[in-house]
Amino acid sequence: MISPLDSAVFGELFRGPADITAVFSDQQRIADLVAVEVALARAESAAGVIPAAAAAAIDAAARDLQIDVDAVARGVTAAGVPVIEIVKQLRRAVGPGHASFVHYGATSQDIVDTAMILALRRATALLGGRLTDAIGAFADLSNRHRATVMAGRTHGQHATPTTVGLKAAGWLAPLVRHSARLRELSPRVFVVQFGGAAGTLASLGDRGLAVGEALARELDLGEALPWHTQRDAIVEYGNWLSLLTGSLAKMAQDVILLAQTDVAEVAESADSGRGGSSAMPHKTNPIASEMIVVAARANAALLSALHASAIQEHERATHGWQLEWFALPQMVALAHGALAHGTFVARHLQVDAGRMRDNMERAGSVVLAEALTRVLTARMPVDEAQALVKDASEKARIERQSLVAVVRRLAADRGVAEGIDWQQADDPSKYLGEALAITDRILAAAKRIDG
Repeated sequence: MISPLDSAVFGELFRGPADITAVFSDQQRIADLVAVEVALARAESAAGVIPAAAAAAIDAAARDLQIDVDAVARGVTAAGVPVIEIVKQLRRAVGPGHASFVHYGATSQDIVDTAMILALRRATALLGGRLTDAIGAFADLSNRHRATVMAGRTHGQHATPTTVGLKAAGWLAPLVRHSARLRELSPRVFVVQFGGAAGTLASLGDRGLAVGEALARELDLGEALPWHTQRDAIVEYGNWLSLLTGSLAKMAQDVILLAQTDVAEVAESADSGRGGSSAMPHKTNPIASEMIVVAARANAALLSALHASAIQEHERATHGWQLEWFALPQMVALAHGALAHGTFVARHLQVDAGRMRDNMERAGSVVLAEALTRVLTARMPVDEAQALVKDASEKARIERQSLVAVVRRLAADRGVAEGIDWQQADDPSKYLGEALAITDRILAAAKRIDG
């Protein structure tokens, strides 16, 4: 293998189910290139540029054409693109009467770029479906644990109480935004490329733009002026892929940390038979989460290559184009795998609410420090209340006592403990602020997407 993505052994681990590989297979790419040539002939016939009989002959020949893939490979080695050899074979199949109308007025990049857009559209349909599945799975997870209390963590330490539902909703929210982003960018990405030799369509006289419009209709793509060396839409699509995997990786990193033996608040896949160790039978490693982080980091690196590929000279580049061929399919496959793994995690994640309570208590309930400060502020200046709770936090750590108990003791020493509902002050579920409302708003937004 050259890449784990195309490996029969490692492929599914990185890219998820094999349906994404079919999008970029040699057979499918060649079929897309031929389909664009046929669509071009139909478009030129509709625009009155070539005879209708020529378009019909090209269409008929393409249906029965068996492309010599080895010859195409030799042609790519010789010319850098597959189109020249494919056009030769199609012209032979069409015959001398209409062969000259094959690839009429086009350049190789027109065909390759438009075929690539067809592949990306097909891949995006798969990604979109998996994104919808992931949104639904994370919404279900959030809803199931809407009020399950856990420690919020900042800088790796207990902060204030939160809920599993809100944490899962936080994982969900960017996926909802990515779905919206995809709808917004699609009209800019899924467009035809047609500019001829140097982007002027000169060989078609005053019919060039009309042919481009007809070609877009034939392929059900958006219309666009020639963009041979203007690759902003391709890079924007790559940005979306990297954003998507990055958001999934934020979730995966959280799961990895929460699944650590010392924390043990969640288990990624203990009920699925996955994540085993060859030497340590007790382990259930968070493999799916690990692969999501791998995908995000790989896509971040590949995105830099895609940005570099946008630096193209004049009306036809010498190398940036080929860099896209290398980076973009890998980014798509990695995003596909990350979505599959993310959906798996959301559906299989085991949440240990008891362990979450235990961890808060074992840490001395320091998650209640802010809440206790607010309670005391009603009875003393805020700076004094903060100083008391800070002093109590240190004593609680040294004495291994509950922060609430120590604060109550120190407050009694100052004569400000009376009248405080200490039972409520010791309940993390009473200091959740708008956690439930925020969760519900994110779930509502997800439901609109899912619907």
